[in-house]
Amino acid sequence: MRTPEQLSDLTLLGATGVKYPTDYTPGILETFPNRHPENDYLVTFNCPEFTSLCPKTGQPDFARIIINYIPDRRMVESKSLKLYLFSFRNHGDFHEDCVNIILKDLIALMQPRYIEVKGIFTPRGGISIYPFANWGDPAHQDLVKARMLAAFPDIL
Repeated sequence: MRTPEQLSDLTLLGATGVKYPTDYTPGILETFPNRHPENDYLVTFNCPEFTSLCPKTGQPDFARIIINYIPDRRMVESKSLKLYLFSFRNHGDFHEDCVNIILKDLIALMQPRYIEVKGIFTPRGGISIYPFANWGDPAHQDLVKARMLAAFPDIL
């Protein structure tokens, strides 16, 4: 069991009256130590209610965001991740930009061994967009290539 001292850096988890950010806020992300850094294991987050805005029209875009990562020394705390993803609600960017911003922010935050972010955006104007971005440390470059190839949809 983790001690209160080990959890002292987590300010959002268990806090009451937390304010939801209204603007893109990467600084809200928090981490905690990985207690199993000797293992390669997968952590998956599924956010089925992601929203952002079209940068040109201001119209809302809706998506399911899936984040998979293999942690190294630090892990992202889920409530801070939820608030961070919510901060895109009024953020105007293209789908591809949102996915890459999320990827880069999480790399900077945790320095994971491997991470991927996929956006499954609902159709607007009769077309769906599913951006996928990934990154891996030198020991996980085979996984980077394999997951990128696997992400190509079989639409035929």
